Amino acid sequence: MLVLEALALLGAAAWFVYGLMTQTPTSLGGAVFQLVLMVLLAGWLLAVGHFFFRGYRWTKAAALVWQLFVLVIAFPTLTGGLVLPGLLLLLPAAAVVLLIFTRPVTAYVTKGSAPGAL
Repeated sequence: MLVLEALALLGAAAWFVYGLMTQTPTSLGGAVFQLVLMVLLAGWLLAVGHFFFRGYRWTKAAALVWQLFVLVIAFPTLTGGLVLPGLLLLLPAAAVVLLIFTRPVTAYVTKGSAPGAL
């Protein structure tokens, strides 16, 4: 799920670039900052997904924090009347939050198979 979320964020960044090319932003500096932030967050999520598959413990906390940020965005989106985008944000984030505390996931990231795992 983390890798899929990262790819979706990269897709949103590409759509944002298309919007920048076809429209004039109110603040070019703000738009560039937002684009850089989106790409950096997607890269971070890809790294978290990679190290999660390798069994590092710290990825559990990083994934949880990201999902909480997404939930903070999903609820106002839903209550603002944008049901489909809100559900597209809410459902994967809720699934990851629930799955991250299951025994198989906890056992996977605490088995100590990864060198240097904390």
